[in-house]
Amino acid sequence: MSREAIRDIILKEKLIAIVRTKAQKDVPTIVEGLVAGGIRVLEITSNTPGFDLLIKENRKQYPDVLIGAGTVTNASIAEKAIKAGAQFLVSPNTQAELVNIAHDNHIPIIMGALTPTEIGDAVDLGADIVKLFPASNFGSSYLKAIRGPFDEAKFFAVGGIDLYNMCEWLDAGALGLGLGSVLTAIKKEELSKGNIESMARAFVEKLNTYHGRS
Repeated sequence: MSREAIRDIILKEKLIAIVRTKAQKDVPTIVEGLVAGGIRVLEITSNTPGFDLLIKENRKQYPDVLIGAGTVTNASIAEKAIKAGAQFLVSPNTQAELVNIAHDNHIPIIMGALTPTEIGDAVDLGADIVKLFPASNFGSSYLKAIRGPFDEAKFFAVGGIDLYNMCEWLDAGALGLGLGSVLTAIKKEELSKGNIESMARAFVEKLNTYHGRS
């Protein structure tokens, strides 16, 4: 699959589930629930133990789901993720080397940026999608304002997105959303495929309702 085709799937799906946990053994349950709930794009963060092995395993188990690597902060992590089969990279920071590595390997990068300077750098570097992060600290009005000078940038809002404010971010111009702890931060004793699935499905259904009214 080409870099452009992967990017277009991400833009079409609009939701990226962020899998981040200190317990590697919980990842299969989390991913199973996310996929059952309708999530078709997810990232496994580099600070999840065994993230590269998990990317490799989940790509085999879920061939119809895009599996990427998150929290890619440097070249070493990027190369490790790509070797494991990551179909896209997500960074919290703006770094030219990461764009080069992703594009040299024909996969898109969702690059973290917040300030006008960082956003401008991400656009100039060729980031496929700009990850506005941490979004909630500045609010959806910030995205609406920043889209003025950066009207061609493809923004995903990440950080503090929940069921109650997701439409607000879409109304402000976000083309998609990154969903982290709101999906997966379930008490250990309540962690189950069913609970994860229920949360994921709520977001997918709300997104579908949003598009139905717009």
